[in-house]
Amino acid sequence: MKNPPFSSPMDPVRSGLMRRVRQYGTNAENQVAALLRELGVFYRRNVRSLPGSPDFANISRRWAVFVNGCFWHHHAGCARATVPIRNRAFWTEKFSANRLRDAAKSKALAAMGFRIVVIWECEASRPQVVQRRLRGLRARQCR
Repeated sequence: MKNPPFSSPMDPVRSGLMRRVRQYGTNAENQVAALLRELGVFYRRNVRSLPGSPDFANISRRWAVFVNGCFWHHHAGCARATVPIRNRAFWTEKFSANRLRDAAKSKALAAMGFRIVVIWECEASRPQVVQRRLRGLRARQCR
Protein backbone atom coordinates (compact mmCIF):
# COMPACT_ATOMS: atom_id res chain seq x y z
CA MET A 1 0.00 0.00 0.00
CA LYS A 2 1.51 3.33 -1.09
CA ASN A 3 -0.01 5.74 1.41
CA PRO A 4 -2.53 4.84 4.06
CA PRO A 5 -5.76 6.82 3.76
CA PHE A 6 -5.86 10.25 5.36
CA SER A 7 -6.87 10.22 9.01
CA SER A 8 -10.24 11.77 9.64
CA PRO A 9 -10.41 14.80 11.96
CA MET A 10 -12.03 12.56 14.55
CA ASP A 11 -9.13 10.08 14.54
CA PRO A 12 -8.17 9.62 18.22
CA VAL A 13 -4.45 9.32 17.41
CA ARG A 14 -4.47 12.61 15.45
CA SER A 15 -6.61 14.28 18.14
CA GLY A 16 -4.12 13.24 20.82
CA LEU A 17 -1.22 14.58 18.79
CA MET A 18 -2.91 17.93 18.16
CA ARG A 19 -3.88 18.23 21.83
CA ARG A 20 -0.19 18.16 22.77
CA VAL A 21 0.65 21.14 20.55
CA ARG A 22 1.14 24.08 22.91
CA GLN A 23 -0.67 27.32 22.19
CA TYR A 24 1.16 29.35 24.82
CA GLY A 25 4.10 28.89 27.14
CA THR A 26 6.25 27.53 24.31
CA ASN A 27 10.04 27.47 24.50
CA ALA A 28 10.22 30.35 22.03
CA GLU A 29 7.82 32.43 24.16
CA ASN A 30 9.78 31.68 27.32
CA GLN A 31 13.02 32.76 25.62
CA VAL A 32 11.43 36.04 24.53
CA ALA A 33 10.00 36.58 28.04
CA ALA A 34 13.49 36.17 29.52
CA LEU A 35 14.89 38.73 27.07
CA LEU A 36 12.09 41.21 27.85
CA ARG A 37 12.84 40.86 31.57
CA GLU A 38 16.55 41.29 30.89
CA LEU A 39 15.79 44.54 29.02
CA GLY A 40 13.68 45.74 31.95
CA VAL A 41 10.51 45.97 29.86
CA PHE A 42 7.17 45.60 31.65
CA TYR A 43 4.54 43.41 29.99
CA ARG A 44 1.53 41.15 30.39
CA ARG A 45 1.32 37.73 28.75
CA ASN A 46 -1.47 36.52 26.47
CA VAL A 47 -3.57 39.66 26.68
CA ARG A 48 -7.03 38.46 25.67
CA SER A 49 -8.55 41.94 25.75
CA LEU A 50 -6.53 42.91 22.65
CA PRO A 51 -7.14 41.68 19.09
CA GLY A 52 -5.22 38.47 18.45
CA SER A 53 -4.33 38.01 22.16
CA PRO A 54 -0.69 39.10 21.80
CA ASP A 55 1.85 36.89 23.54
CA PHE A 56 3.27 39.99 25.27
CA ALA A 57 1.79 43.46 25.51
CA ASN A 58 1.93 46.71 27.41
CA ILE A 59 -1.38 48.51 26.92
CA SER A 60 -0.28 51.83 28.44
CA ARG A 61 2.85 51.95 26.25
CA ARG A 62 0.87 50.71 23.24
CA TRP A 63 3.02 47.82 22.06
CA ALA A 64 2.42 44.13 21.38
CA VAL A 65 4.73 41.22 20.63
CA PHE A 66 3.67 38.06 18.84
CA VAL A 67 5.88 34.96 18.97
CA ASN A 68 4.84 32.97 15.91
CA GLY A 69 5.58 29.32 15.30
CA CYS A 70 7.24 28.91 11.91
CA PHE A 71 5.12 25.89 10.97
CA TRP A 72 1.69 27.16 12.04
CA HIS A 73 2.12 30.71 10.75
CA HIS A 74 4.09 29.51 7.71
CA HIS A 75 7.21 31.63 8.00
CA ALA A 76 8.28 32.48 4.44
CA GLY A 77 11.69 31.09 3.53
CA CYS A 78 12.05 29.09 6.76
CA ALA A 79 12.95 25.39 6.73
CA ARG A 80 10.41 24.79 9.52
CA ALA A 81 7.54 26.08 7.37
CA THR A 82 6.86 22.81 5.60
CA VAL A 83 3.57 21.74 4.05
CA PRO A 84 2.53 18.19 4.97
CA ILE A 85 2.22 15.86 1.99
CA ARG A 86 -1.04 14.33 3.14
CA ASN A 87 -4.08 16.49 2.60
CA ARG A 88 -1.95 19.24 1.05
CA ALA A 89 -4.99 21.29 -0.03
CA PHE A 90 -6.28 21.44 3.55
CA TRP A 91 -2.90 22.57 4.91
CA THR A 92 -2.36 25.14 2.19
CA GLU A 93 -5.77 26.64 2.93
CA LYS A 94 -5.14 26.51 6.69
CA PHE A 95 -1.78 28.30 6.42
CA SER A 96 -3.32 30.92 4.14
CA ALA A 97 -6.15 31.52 6.62
CA ASN A 98 -3.63 31.78 9.49
CA ARG A 99 -1.62 34.40 7.62
CA LEU A 100 -4.77 36.38 6.77
CA ARG A 101 -5.86 36.26 10.42
CA ASP A 102 -2.38 37.41 11.53
CA ALA A 103 -2.57 40.36 9.13
CA ALA A 104 -6.08 41.28 10.34
CA LYS A 105 -5.10 41.25 14.03
CA SER A 106 -1.98 43.33 13.32
CA LYS A 107 -4.07 45.81 11.35
CA ALA A 108 -6.61 46.06 14.20
CA LEU A 109 -3.84 46.67 16.75
CA ALA A 110 -2.18 49.27 14.51
CA ALA A 111 -5.53 51.04 14.19
CA MET A 112 -5.60 51.21 18.00
CA GLY A 113 -2.17 52.88 17.94
CA PHE A 114 -0.09 49.83 18.91
CA ARG A 115 3.42 49.10 17.70
CA ILE A 116 3.71 45.43 16.74
CA VAL A 117 6.77 43.21 16.81
CA VAL A 118 6.65 39.68 15.39
CA ILE A 119 9.31 37.27 16.59
CA TRP A 120 9.53 33.98 14.72
CA GLU A 121 10.21 30.69 16.48
CA CYS A 122 13.46 30.23 14.52
CA GLU A 123 14.67 33.67 15.69
CA ALA A 124 13.94 33.07 19.37
CA SER A 125 17.04 30.92 19.80
CA ARG A 126 19.23 33.83 18.59
CA PRO A 127 19.11 36.29 21.52
CA GLN A 128 21.10 39.05 19.80
CA VAL A 129 18.56 39.18 16.94
CA VAL A 130 15.57 39.26 19.30
CA GLN A 131 17.16 41.85 21.60
CA ARG A 132 17.82 44.16 18.67
CA ARG A 133 14.15 43.94 17.65
CA LEU A 134 12.87 44.43 21.20
CA ARG A 135 15.15 47.34 22.15
CA GLY A 136 12.74 49.77 20.52
CA LEU A 137 10.16 48.86 23.14
CA ARG A 138 12.56 49.72 25.97
CA ALA A 139 13.66 52.99 24.39
CA ARG A 140 10.08 54.25 24.57
CA GLN A 141 9.43 52.71 28.00
CA CYS A 142 11.05 55.49 30.03
CA ARG A 143 8.85 58.42 28.98
